[in-house]
Amino acid sequence: MLAALLYGKENLRLEEVASPTPAVGEVVIQVKAATTCGTDLKVWRRGGHAKMLKPPTLFGHEAAGEIVAIGEGVTGWQVGDRLVANNSAPCMNCFFCQRQEYSLCPNLTWNNGTFAQFLKIPAPIVQHNMLPIPDDLPYELAAMTEPLACVLHGVARSNVKPGDSVVVLGDGAIGLMFVAKLAYDVKAEVLLFGGNHQRLEIGEKLGAAKTFNYHQFPEIPSLVKELTQGWGADVVIEATGVPSVWETAIACARPGATVNLFGGCPRDTTISVNTEQLHYSELTLKGVFHNTPEYVRAALSLIASQKIPFELLISEQRPLQDLEQVFCDMRDRKVIKVAMIPSG
Repeated sequence: MLAALLYGKENLRLEEVASPTPAVGEVVIQVKAATTCGTDLKVWRRGGHAKMLKPPTLFGHEAAGEIVAIGEGVTGWQVGDRLVANNSAPCMNCFFCQRQEYSLCPNLTWNNGTFAQFLKIPAPIVQHNMLPIPDDLPYELAAMTEPLACVLHGVARSNVKPGDSVVVLGDGAIGLMFVAKLAYDVKAEVLLFGGNHQRLEIGEKLGAAKTFNYHQFPEIPSLVKELTQGWGADVVIEATGVPSVWETAIACARPGATVNLFGGCPRDTTISVNTEQLHYSELTLKGVFHNTPEYVRAALSLIASQKIPFELLISEQRPLQDLEQVFCDMRDRKVIKVAMIPSG
């Protein structure tokens, strides 16, 4: 089969590799759509990921498809079933899983390799994080279940109430998903900051109350205070993975605010925090990582409801052979998410 392998920094190759066969408890799907992701872009640019993978490796982690082979012991599924599988599953037995803190499980089973014609789903994911998708739901929308699950986890940890002023820093797919969930479901007043006019327009369509291009408004904390009676935002969500933006996020917060430092920064980076502000303003700073089985199910349900136009996040569909060019386009901010369609 044709598959993408990551060998290092911006070193992505399409190669013919052996098609997978399922072991006990596993299934193999034909990938119908694999969506690109900001995390994939960061991994491609950095040449690796602290948790999910180490090159050389099969690449990609968002996909939906159809079962073509079933391993021994798998029940409740049959060849031809349409499904989406999360890119991980917790062990369900460790210290953290016993406390239902599944995203902190040190034994997470990771799965990469969605940019390929076929994908093997490991047994723990089959058991805990593989879901059927409705017949009327396009594969490319179902493939976005994983990133939306991460966003739903992030929203749940952010203490947002209806009517709250929420600043979202970052107009990538994750930032825009935060806007959609917070505006449509939570009914918060969302202020979106980003650097791309077209993406900010999509943010408005997804419910942002106001959008700002940081190239035109570089003093973001001052502007946020002007817009919030001089105090700052009730909640701030950082969705870029840039350390300096983490510091900007903290500077945008009012006393008593929650700051969700959601974007994963490069390994071993640090930020400076004003201890006086942190202490006397009673700030809550949170790092929020990945997702849990609960939010995977909630994400698919929200996508399937089609009450939020998540299709706005998919810039185009492309064949697998165009993958390297797609990542160059993502790097140059020409596209948001692209649905890669492997040939059969």
